[in-house]
Amino acid sequence: MRKPLAAGLALAALTMGSPALAVPTPAGFVRVDQVGFAPGEAKHASFMSETSAAGARFVVVDRRGHVVLQGTAGRDLGPWNARHPHVYDLDLSSLRRPGSYRIKVGAATSAEFEVAPPQAFARHAAKVITFFGRQRDGADALREPSHLNDRAASVYEWPVFSGLGTDQIKGELTRIGGPVDVEGGWFDAGDYLKFTHILAYVDTLLWAAKRDGNHDPRLCHEATHGLKYLDKMWDEASKTLYIQVGIGAGNAEGTFVGDHDIWRLPEADDHDTAPGHQFIRHRPVFRAAPPGEPISPNLAGRTAAAFALAAQVEPSRARARRLLEQAASIYAMAKTTDVGELVTSLPHAFYPESVWRDDMELGGAELALAALRLGDPRASQWLSQAAHWASQYMEHEAGDTLNLYDVSALAHADLARALRKARATGLAVTEADLIGGLKAQLETGARRASADPFRAGAHYDQFDSVPHAFGLAATARLYRDLTGDRSYDPFGTAQRNWALGGNAWGVSFVAGVGDNPIQCPHHQIANLTGEPAVGAVVNGPNSSSLFDDGLGGHFEEMTRCPADGVDRYEPFTGRGSRFVDDVRSWQASEPADDFAAIALYALTLHSR
Repeated sequence: MRKPLAAGLALAALTMGSPALAVPTPAGFVRVDQVGFAPGEAKHASFMSETSAAGARFVVVDRRGHVVLQGTAGRDLGPWNARHPHVYDLDLSSLRRPGSYRIKVGAATSAEFEVAPPQAFARHAAKVITFFGRQRDGADALREPSHLNDRAASVYEWPVFSGLGTDQIKGELTRIGGPVDVEGGWFDAGDYLKFTHILAYVDTLLWAAKRDGNHDPRLCHEATHGLKYLDKMWDEASKTLYIQVGIGAGNAEGTFVGDHDIWRLPEADDHDTAPGHQFIRHRPVFRAAPPGEPISPNLAGRTAAAFALAAQVEPSRARARRLLEQAASIYAMAKTTDVGELVTSLPHAFYPESVWRDDMELGGAELALAALRLGDPRASQWLSQAAHWASQYMEHEAGDTLNLYDVSALAHADLARALRKARATGLAVTEADLIGGLKAQLETGARRASADPFRAGAHYDQFDSVPHAFGLAATARLYRDLTGDRSYDPFGTAQRNWALGGNAWGVSFVAGVGDNPIQCPHHQIANLTGEPAVGAVVNGPNSSSLFDDGLGGHFEEMTRCPADGVDRYEPFTGRGSRFVDDVRSWQASEPADDFAAIALYALTLHSR
């Protein structure tokens, strides 16, 4: 017969001795990774308290309410906010037996978590793959075919915007070409725009996940779906790269609207004849540069990387060689002098990337690995180029950690693999230099984590905190794979823990994962259909200042979520950051493909 948890508490009192439990425990909240831990990992949870709880006792109970571990709260890691001026470490590392557990500190009870072999993380990686299936556009969409008009899209000059910081267009769009076939790919986020800059990064990580140990057959299907779209966006004959399908906002004159101006399901767009909806029905396409002219190096590097990574895992050597040639052709088009502002999206402020040498390093490293696999003599050429860009990155651009805007961690790791495989010497960087670059990024995160009560290595009062956390979790494993050094394993585990519930808000930022995942993503399909966006990864907390003007109104078609409009996470706003689980909260609750891709890659590396 299943014992209630209350019985477990009674047993805890007997086990621990009544004097210890006679001292009242302050009110507070227990935060823990809602997925859990591998048996051998360092395991930490947190107790955030309203008053001092020094010496507070905690117990860990299994599903039958039996106490399996007991201990005393560790050191006070510092204040979170005025309501919760104390955060105490709860060390669970001696808990190694597989099972499902909860932590209790007085009346506070944690979400459930597991101790399970590392392979268990593959279950949660699988949910992220499910999200990519839901994001599909075109004839192969898994819900309803959408945007089939993209098969014959018109090409337009870059729009002129009304001012800095706005996506509102000034005047009319000017058609310069087409039709081109840009059907397919994935929606970028909770809206329906498509960007080559993001999709190339995403597809690179999907192929890397497949290469590095994810055996879910759906992953290959999704990565192939992305590559098919990239193949359309690169016109080999004219040497043209198309960068964007759709526009964010309409124009100041009110003669047309954009994607962000209406709330609807994507399958409605092809037949939308409402006045001003001409660019909803027939979405404009924009190119990186005129045909045959050099293209922004960030685009060239990461797009080449996607094709080259596919070439590394493609079973057919003939097909792999064709993929390698596509990668080489794109890589050769990079503009690496007088670069200026990078090309990412229109407007650039949607995705304001400012570094590019990491992309060139990544493209060269993946080309070299593919060439080494295929016995292509150009491997040494690409190794030399990748090493040059790695050196230049370290000199001019280093400082960020793995995310959409800085791919150097993956570039360093794969270039080191290629150098080792080729036994290459005398290049602009050594394997030791690259490993040092990885270590420097981990040290950057570790310094932040040491000053944070929840061990966050990312800035959670800025955009992209969750993908930065997963990026650091992935980097820790890349470092271990190259060196055999496990000293950053606890840090990497802590970053995964933070993203999956061990944070001040007690939220898993991956939909459908954990006891308390995000419930109200800023995602049109999920909102309008009521179907959970399982596997969606959201931005997470962001700067409190971004919420100063409120969340704005609801679209007429939008289902209100939460239904009562109450921000239940308001008490946990702290350290300049806020998280709001509300469908209107694009600042915190909008999922994006790049967030999901780095989460998938991190979970893949942690599942081995």
